[in-house]
Amino acid sequence: MKARSTAKADGLDESRALQRVLYRGAKQNPSRRFHALYDKVARSDVLSRAWDDVRANRGAPGIDGVTIEHVEASGVVAAFLNKLAEDLRGGTYRPARLRRVNIPKPGQPGKLRPLSIPTVRDRVAMAAAKIVLEPVFEADFLPSSYGFRPKRSAEQANEAIRTEANRGANWVLDADVRDCFGSIDHQALMEQLARRVSDVRMLKLLRAWLRVGVLEDGVTSETDSGTPQGSPISPLLANVALHVLDAAWAHTSSRLGVLVRYADDLVVLCTSRAYAEEAQRRVGAILAQLGLQLHPDKTRIACLMRGQQGFDFLGFHHHKVESWRWRGHYYLNRWPSDRAMNAIRTKVREVTGRDKMDHSVDSVVVTLNLILRGWKAYFRNGTSSRKFTIIDHYVHERLAIFDSAKHGRTKRNWQRHDKAWLERIGVFRLSQATVTGNVHA
Repeated sequence: MKARSTAKADGLDESRALQRVLYRGAKQNPSRRFHALYDKVARSDVLSRAWDDVRANRGAPGIDGVTIEHVEASGVVAAFLNKLAEDLRGGTYRPARLRRVNIPKPGQPGKLRPLSIPTVRDRVAMAAAKIVLEPVFEADFLPSSYGFRPKRSAEQANEAIRTEANRGANWVLDADVRDCFGSIDHQALMEQLARRVSDVRMLKLLRAWLRVGVLEDGVTSETDSGTPQGSPISPLLANVALHVLDAAWAHTSSRLGVLVRYADDLVVLCTSRAYAEEAQRRVGAILAQLGLQLHPDKTRIACLMRGQQGFDFLGFHHHKVESWRWRGHYYLNRWPSDRAMNAIRTKVREVTGRDKMDHSVDSVVVTLNLILRGWKAYFRNGTSSRKFTIIDHYVHERLAIFDSAKHGRTKRNWQRHDKAWLERIGVFRLSQATVTGNVHA
C-alpha cells in the first residue's frame, strides 16, 4: 500500500512538473505554438491524475452506463487506463456520444438546465487533455478572469467588485450571456485553440469532442456549436474562447470600466451611465465574434449610488449600504441573493420532506449539516448574518414539522422543539460566529 501511494505521489509530481515546463514555455514566448502535446495526454502519470480528478467529481454514467464505482469495483482501473492510453497512442480512440439529461436550475422552480454527459472513459481523456492544455493557456489569461482557474475563486471576483465599487464605480453593466456553453461558435473556438496549439492530433481530438453528438430519448443530434456542459474540459474551452473578450477589453476598452468575469458571468463597473451603456455595446460586439449574444431581458445597467439599486453576481446580491459609522458614506455590501435563498430553502425542504419519514431525525440532521456547512462556507465572506438567521429559523421550523409528523402529531410543540432541542440533536447553526465582509455596514 505504501509503495502504491509513493508511486501515485511520484506520478502527481511528474504531471505537475510537466505543467510547470509548459507554463514557462508559454509565458516566456507569447507567440509560441506547441506542436507536441497529444503524446503527453497518453502519459501514465497524466492519465492517473486525470482518473483521480474524475473520480473525485463522481458524476453520472454516460451512454454506456459505466460508472466510476463499476470500474473500481471490478478492480480494473490500471487496465482501464492502459487501454485508454493504448487507444490514444494508436489513433484508435473515438469518443462516444454524449448522454443528454435535464436537471432543475437551482432556485428556479420549473426551469431545467441541459447537461451533456460523456462516458467515464471520455471524461478521463478530457481531464488528461485539460491537464496538458491548461498551463499553456493560463500563461495568456488575464486578471479579469476568475472562473475555473487555478488559484482563482469566486471570492476573489467578489472582492474585486467590492474594491472597485468603493473607489467610486457607481454604474454596473450586469451582463447575462445567453446560453454561452451551448452557443460558442466551433470555428471561432478552434481558431483560438490553434493560436497556441499546432499539434494536429491534439486539435483533431478537441474537434472530435466538440462534434461528437448528443443522444436524447434514443435520437442523436449533431452539435455544430457550444461545448458540452458536464465535460471536464468545457470550462477551459469556454475560458479560451472568452479570453477574446478579456484581451479586447484590456486593449481597447479598459477606460470605460473594470471587467470582472467568472466563466460566462460578467459585470463591468463604470463611473458613469454613458460609460456603462458604451460598455454594453462593446461587450455585445466582441461576443458576437464568438457566436454569442447578451440576453436582452437579463442584461441591465444598475445604479449603485446611495444604495439606489443592486445586482446579483455569483450567488450574492451586491448593494451599497450607508455606513453606521460615517453617515452619508455608502459602501458595497453583499449577501445571499433571493435565488440563493430559494435554493437553500428547497434543499432543506427536500431533506425534511414527508417522503423522508422512514429516515431518523439524526440521519436527517447529518444530511442537513453537510448542506448548511457548505452553504455557509461560500456565503460567510459577506454581510450575510441576517440571511443566515432567516435560514436558521426555516431549518428549525422544518425539523419541528418533520419530528412532529414522525410522532403522529398534527401540531408542533414549540416547548418540545425549542433551541435546546436543536442543540441536543446537533443542528449546525449558520448564524453562529458569522464572518462579515464590510466593517462599515
